[in-house]
Amino acid sequence: MQRSRLRTGLIGGAAALLAAGLVGSAIRKRRTARRVRDLRRSAAPSRERTFSADDLAGLPEPVREYFANVLRDGQPLVDAVRLEQTGTLRAGDASSPWRPFTATQYVTADPPGFLWDAAVDVAPLVSLRVRDSYRDGDGSAGVSLGGVVPIDGADPSPELNEGELLRYLAEAVWYPTALLPSEGVEWDAVDDATANATLEYGGASVTLAFTFDGGEVTEVHAPDRPRRVDGGYEPTPWTGRWMEYETRDGMRVPTRGEVVWHLPDGDLPAWRGRLTDIRYDPW
Repeated sequence: MQRSRLRTGLIGGAAALLAAGLVGSAIRKRRTARRVRDLRRSAAPSRERTFSADDLAGLPEPVREYFANVLRDGQPLVDAVRLEQTGTLRAGDASSPWRPFTATQYVTADPPGFLWDAAVDVAPLVSLRVRDSYRDGDGSAGVSLGGVVPIDGADPSPELNEGELLRYLAEAVWYPTALLPSEGVEWDAVDDATANATLEYGGASVTLAFTFDGGEVTEVHAPDRPRRVDGGYEPTPWTGRWMEYETRDGMRVPTRGEVVWHLPDGDLPAWRGRLTDIRYDPW
């Protein structure tokens, strides 16, 4: 009798956990679908414009070489992107553990916007949902248990909005037509291998130094990207590195990258990821 009750209890507990998981998954999917619809609704309809050599007039030499390498003549300008990623990340200081993640990212180019939706494994059968977004000039960030129970978050602020626009600009190597002057990016030469890219949107103006090698962007750097610390923000040097370029839909894009904060007591790598899939104008 006791064994029967124990077996019944275990089956009932497992069923309850399964039901809770299914409900949580359904809620998470509905919320994500709503955010994606809102992002797409903010975007301009398909512009049916293409890249040509005329777009390169007056650009610094390494920038011209980059576009000539990664774009083909007649390349359609990107309106929307859907990315799949996998990798590891960590929050906090250098003692924080690396956690594996998988993520889907949705991007619009006109106007600049994105939603990054990641599942971060923290224990067997336990994951956190991390969402970063930028829409209509406002950034937001949130962490939840299973995508349902809120744990942490940040609402739009001048610092967060600037940081998310910087992220959009740094990741534009995945949708390189967004870096063209016709898309609002202003390029200024620094030296033979470096140029500053400036983008203004939603009341924020951000500048990143792009380093080029062999017609590829290998590094982007911001001397004072806002970093969230104890509920506030500190301007902190930040670097993104890009590598392993491949041709996707006629464009050369990096498939691996990492980001690093440069703190007073040493570098703090925070994200290492690999692009597993990328689709243009898919939603």
